[in-house]
Amino acid sequence: MDPEQSAPTRAAQYVRMSTDHQRYSTENQAEVIASYAARRNFEIVRSYADEGRSGLNIAGRDSLRRLISDVQSGEADYEAVLVYDISRWGRFQDADESAYYEFICRERGINIHYCAEQFDNDGSLPSNVMKSIKRVMAGEYSRELSSKVFAGQCRLITLGYRQGGSAGYGLRRHLVNEHNEPKAPLARGEHKSLQTDRVILVPGPDDEVETVRRIYRLFVLELRSEREIATILNREGKVTDLGQPWSRSIVRQILSNEKYIGNNVYNRVSFKLKKKRVVNTPDMWVRGDGVFEAIVDPMLFQAAQTILADRARRFSDEELLKLLSALLGARGALSGMIIDEVESMPSSAAYRHRFGSLLRAYELIGYTPARDYRYLETNRQLRLMHPDVVADTVVNIERIGGTVTVDEETDLLVVNQEVTLALVIVRCQPTPAGSLRWRVRLDAGLRPDITVAVRMEPDNRRVRDYYLLPWLDVGSNPHFGMAEENGIHLDAYRAEDLSPLYHLLRRHPVERAL
Repeated sequence: MDPEQSAPTRAAQYVRMSTDHQRYSTENQAEVIASYAARRNFEIVRSYADEGRSGLNIAGRDSLRRLISDVQSGEADYEAVLVYDISRWGRFQDADESAYYEFICRERGINIHYCAEQFDNDGSLPSNVMKSIKRVMAGEYSRELSSKVFAGQCRLITLGYRQGGSAGYGLRRHLVNEHNEPKAPLARGEHKSLQTDRVILVPGPDDEVETVRRIYRLFVLELRSEREIATILNREGKVTDLGQPWSRSIVRQILSNEKYIGNNVYNRVSFKLKKKRVVNTPDMWVRGDGVFEAIVDPMLFQAAQTILADRARRFSDEELLKLLSALLGARGALSGMIIDEVESMPSSAAYRHRFGSLLRAYELIGYTPARDYRYLETNRQLRLMHPDVVADTVVNIERIGGTVTVDEETDLLVVNQEVTLALVIVRCQPTPAGSLRWRVRLDAGLRPDITVAVRMEPDNRRVRDYYLLPWLDVGSNPHFGMAEENGIHLDAYRAEDLSPLYHLLRRHPVERAL
């Protein structure tokens, strides 16, 4: 080295790899940056790399965020940052955002060098003009690419090809070639390997297809609610395609998705260019009707949509209370049964959901029931919770290797055909002095080996903890009270425990059954 040559300037390099083009691989960027550094007497002392990251904004670009943080905190041990070109710094949709991050660096004496650009970033007028143009072009490239990709996806939707996402219960993804000839089924997590291949939806296993059809029959013909349907399926030991217990929301999704009648629907929700998620109106949806093999009768599907639409009609709070007040004037009294008998009104469940309880809705229209219904309202909530507690219990026990059957008449769980387990949800009753009490009532006629008492919080909506009650210990006194601190020996488990019964059963002598 020439002794008179000045010491090299310390620099950091920033590289970003997205899916734009192979020429933007981090290796190619680093090679160009190294050549630039050698010509301009820079020594690269630090590297920042964002692999496979979009340049639309800084979110998710951990390395760029760390670079900016190092500069702002004074921890940056370099005087320059070398970047392949302006697009690698970012394809920000607002060109000022790109300039802002560069300004942060320059303000602290660290200049940004764009190594593959045809101009020097020296602050001159031509440089600033070119830089501004390039920033706008970088953002516009992403907008144009997004529009082209979206147009291509829309065309594939109308042709009957699936654009990402799992198939869902009762359906499966299948690979076809460019001539629409079947190639092979795709397992969960598998993707096509050839650009010319496409993915379609086909009927899944026969038992899943029959379960989907049964869900529609229960909903339309027997007028069962989504929660009731989920409870029925869980009691029969059925699980979803993900191996999870059924829930109201999963049943609702099956009842409302057009893919079960062979329709391919796209663009229900937009999230373009990393901007705010937008739920689109039906006129903006992209459709391909009848492109898959239907597994549900279209007439049955339409009947389900009519029921859902009628139920989902949006009333304001004022309209709901006005209807309730009119019903009170006509009937002279109110109850959940009276409300549900009127077909033109929202259900009592709608009032509970909107106002928290029927009693609260009654208060708002100045109606006081002849008797105190608060106890009944709480008990109703607890009854609705019970099927979900049973379903979660079954899943937790099976997860640790046990087998469980549920007695349809008693709801007793039989673990490994040996141990009987009962679940009792115990309402919380605050005393006038402010302390909490729970009154446990066990069914002496069932005599389960173990009862799990699920104690509720004072609002009777959240679980407080769980108590293990062997029948040998409590059978002689099936009705007893519990306080916040109990003098008798009971094992309690917090509500936050994700698998409480796993611990309950392991710590109890009957763990041999598992």
